[in-house]
Amino acid sequence: MTKQFKIVVEKHEDGYVAYPIGIEGVIVGQGDTYDEAMLDVKSAIKFHIETFNILPQ
Repeated sequence: MTKQFKIVVEKHEDGYVAYPIGIEGVIVGQGDTYDEAMLDVKSAIKFHIETFNILPQ
């Protein structure tokens, strides 16, 4: 089963920051481009779920 998340992406002077909504804990992705930030946050979400065995609500 694939879970979907809403991800907020913010553009800053020095790049992009992305974070999911609805997952407990601090999960942030960053990158020089929108795509890099999205890839980073997706990797962070996967790591968080696998490491802490936490499934989002």
